[in-house]
Amino acid sequence: MRQIVLDTETTGLELADGHRIIEIGCIELMHRRPSGRTWQRYLQPEREVEAGALAVHGITNEFLASQPRFAEVAAEFLEFIEGAELVIHNAPFDVGFLDAELAKAGVGKAIADFCRVVDTLVVARQLHPGQRNSLDALCKRYGVDNSRRDLHGALLDARILVDVYLAMTGGQAALTLDGDPATADPRAAAERRLRGAVQIPVIRANAQELAAHGRSLEAIERASNGEALFRATDRRAGEG
Repeated sequence: MRQIVLDTETTGLELADGHRIIEIGCIELMHRRPSGRTWQRYLQPEREVEAGALAVHGITNEFLASQPRFAEVAAEFLEFIEGAELVIHNAPFDVGFLDAELAKAGVGKAIADFCRVVDTLVVARQLHPGQRNSLDALCKRYGVDNSRRDLHGALLDARILVDVYLAMTGGQAALTLDGDPATADPRAAAERRLRGAVQIPVIRANAQELAAHGRSLEAIERASNGEALFRATDRRAGEG
């Protein structure tokens, strides 16, 4: 299975206010393992970056002035993602902006026409209802190192999301009867991962303890005028 973990940075939060994408970062997974292939571009948004957004990602208007417009790289971007499953945190935000860019570029299709989308925020809310499920919160919960994340960046955040997504959905691909990992229940995968991480000690009785146990069973049999239930069950199990 081919997946693309994707993130974007934008000039601001509200698409309705005309904000645009200024960075796209993509990392390819093949059968839930990073393939080494990435795709990343900064983009000239043809508008100013909002001060609040600049404080988050630090990407300046001056830097973006020399970058290509989305329409110039749209074909290359679509070639990279087409047919893959997109893995995105808070997918409606990124997909909404990507669909708007595709429309402005005259592509005539939306992201859903090229890819299936998995929203890791939805997965996280199913696994951890009522808890904080931001990317930073998930990093802390799953022990993912995000110490370099002083400022956001699309490719950096995509790399972090790769680790979070794989940890959150069980590491290696889950096996299902139809052989399709995409149909696996993420909650069950996470529970399997947690069970596998717990080492349960097995403490066996020594000879002295076994002898004392036998004497107790004999006392029960004398008091009840019959065979102790434990001994009868043990004998039947040995005969099976």
